[in-house]
Amino acid sequence: MTAEGDAARPGGFAAATGDGPPSALAPDVRAAEVRVAFGGLVQIRRLTNTTAADPAAVPAAWERNQPVRAVALALEAAAIAPSALDGEGRRTATGFRVAEGERPGTVRVEWLGPHGSGAAQDEERRLTGCAAALTPLGWEALLYRGPRRRRFLEVEPAP
Repeated sequence: MTAEGDAARPGGFAAATGDGPPSALAPDVRAAEVRVAFGGLVQIRRLTNTTAADPAAVPAAWERNQPVRAVALALEAAAIAPSALDGEGRRTATGFRVAEGERPGTVRVEWLGPHGSGAAQDEERRLTGCAAALTPLGWEALLYRGPRRRRFLEVEPAP
């Protein structure tokens, strides 16, 4: 299974990481698939986090083992749009991009868009929104400024 939206077909659902093509599905169909997948993830949390005060607020073992996919699903479920690439690797949509972080078990979330889209000017506000969506789900999201003064989130499961 791939890590990008509809690219997983016919094998099933995959969360959009922002590094694949835009979804070929109608927006309401994609939103329904995301709701079902996220609902399944919440159920996994409830069944596996039996010692937590709020099992739905603690990442499950599956999420800790596949944090890129888990964070991408959480962001999509929060109705935050992923970025997208065309067949030649050019950005065609403004949104989040989730990739492996520098340290094991972490992910990096960036706000990217096509050249001239203004994504860089909007990134602090949009990444703050991403962090706000992830924090109640048991993810720690810290905002950093990287090369060329571009901001990004470093995300990991809360201890």
